[in-house]
Amino acid sequence: MRPSKRAAGELRPVSLERKVARYAEGSCLVKFGGTHVLCTASLEEKPPPWLRGQGRGWITAEYAMLPRATHTRTKRESSSGKQSGRTHEIQRLIGRSLRAVTNLPALGERQITLDCDVLQADGGTRTAAITGAWVALHDCLKWMHGRSIIKDHPLRDHVAAISCGISNGEAVLDLDYEEDSAAETDANFVMTGGGSLVEVQATAEAAVFTDAQLQDLLALAKTGIAQLVVLQKSAIA
Repeated sequence: MRPSKRAAGELRPVSLERKVARYAEGSCLVKFGGTHVLCTASLEEKPPPWLRGQGRGWITAEYAMLPRATHTRTKRESSSGKQSGRTHEIQRLIGRSLRAVTNLPALGERQITLDCDVLQADGGTRTAAITGAWVALHDCLKWMHGRSIIKDHPLRDHVAAISCGISNGEAVLDLDYEEDSAAETDANFVMTGGGSLVEVQATAEAAVFTDAQLQDLLALAKTGIAQLVVLQKSAIA
């Protein structure tokens, strides 16, 4: 039995609340059980310097955890003068995931930044951030289209993400912190609404895993992400 009493393929309660930030062009408060992430999308009318003159836009992301998002206070990275390797990894993952489903030339020479701030962490913060950031990005692009800033909606598909793992020898979906911290294998899957893979991260923590176990994790991820895409569609309807 999982600590949360959930079935192996059962998600935590998930919610996607739009328009929670008054000034952002797009925003979403995403909750995966006890993990809560505020995602905002901000438009800049210029691309990053290295992309100027190329006739296409860019989507990037920043990720941070509030000091009391966890059981004990963590120091703000801004006060230490640099971001951790983990932060760099996660925000690059979020950016890659959103760019994978966006027609960047359709943005024109503009940049959209997704800020993903973890208000409360209970495992799966990066996957929740990707899932919520897609909703914030969608609303930002809709805002731009409504003001004739862009002619066509650049999003080609949905993108969402979920964690999976091997816990007590069993493949399970959407790990919370208690389960994740003791799992033998930890994995994150990013997939499109059409079922294509964007990124797979899988690591043996306490024991190596087999091809068959990886396929079990992938099957769970496909099922979980399909449910998340349904929730995204419902949120933006």
